[in-house]
Amino acid sequence: MNITNDIFYVGVQDHDIDLFEGQYLVPNGMAYNSYVILDKKIAVMDTVDRHFTDEWLNNLKAVLGDRTPDYLVVQHVEPDHSAGVAEFLKAYPDATVVASSKALSMLPLFYGIDLLKNTIAAKEGDTLPLGNHTLQFIMAPMVHWPEVMVTYDTKDEVLFSADGFGKFGALDREDDDWACEARRYYFGIVGKYGAQTAALLNKAATLSISTICPLHGPVLKENLGYYLNLYKIWSSYEPESDGVAIFYTSVYGNTKKAVEALQKELTENGCKKVVLTDLARCDMAEAVEDAFRYKKLVLATTTYNADIFPFMKTFIDHLLERNFQNRTLALMENGSWAPVANKVMAKLFQNSKNITLLENTVTLRGALNEESHKQISALAKALAS
Repeated sequence: MNITNDIFYVGVQDHDIDLFEGQYLVPNGMAYNSYVILDKKIAVMDTVDRHFTDEWLNNLKAVLGDRTPDYLVVQHVEPDHSAGVAEFLKAYPDATVVASSKALSMLPLFYGIDLLKNTIAAKEGDTLPLGNHTLQFIMAPMVHWPEVMVTYDTKDEVLFSADGFGKFGALDREDDDWACEARRYYFGIVGKYGAQTAALLNKAATLSISTICPLHGPVLKENLGYYLNLYKIWSSYEPESDGVAIFYTSVYGNTKKAVEALQKELTENGCKKVVLTDLARCDMAEAVEDAFRYKKLVLATTTYNADIFPFMKTFIDHLLERNFQNRTLALMENGSWAPVANKVMAKLFQNSKNITLLENTVTLRGALNEESHKQISALAKALAS
């Protein structure tokens, strides 16, 4: 695949993977992207996962022909992108590895590489002339590892964005909405580091960018303002959509009936978007995605061992780990003899930034009754306002 006249795609598609990074469901597989810039000197941009090194080297050879690469740029040491470094250097021993100093120190931790003979430790703003193309290196620490850098090709205005602007899904199975899987990817993997992502976006704003080449997901060439704006929203932890997302756990179905009653009343009160998620049966990464997507959240759970139900605790842990903030939060609890879930949940968010806890709460003592239904009606009105 040609990205520009001189830049080629040599990545691979993984259709066998079931869990990315050992936790994220990827029913449409994954793409491990790598690129080649053909000029007077040749630069290869990153490698691929260890299961596809041979396929990647064949893809690379098909583009190179009889030529040999001068540089291997390692933007990110995570093994799904760097596992081919050793095999590459065996095939092309005279090539120079270009990476941040942190990346050069981390590579031997994974591969025990004693082949790193020719290296360039790139620093912020350093350039590497290839001929007609010049690469400019931009440090992006903690997006989402400390050694990360991105690379800008000044000739074709291409930003090689490392894990930034990545998404789940193999490139030959593009049957999903970019934002949905990119959002799940961002908040699952990068979301904790919003400030660092925002800093990178500020650097990118000084560049004229025509194409974004991420390490996962499709190459982005059109309507780049759309993608950049979404990343601006996500990295600032601001709501993307003005809706209500209800997350619940229910042991015997009573709490489920209560949140369904709330959903109905919210709709009747004019809420156009209400999302209902059973935390015991959902993809937790999608639940986290929706929590960061919507402006208002409702958490409904059972008092369990004087605490909260495990799936709700896990969900809240995921949110707090990712610096959850800038949201309106409503609480619902169920506890037949000693309900404490609302108190426990409120305490968990006490150190989160800009969380508005609604005074209206709901307490069930077993099944939904007239009193708890009145509380639900009051909560629906408060959320709708």
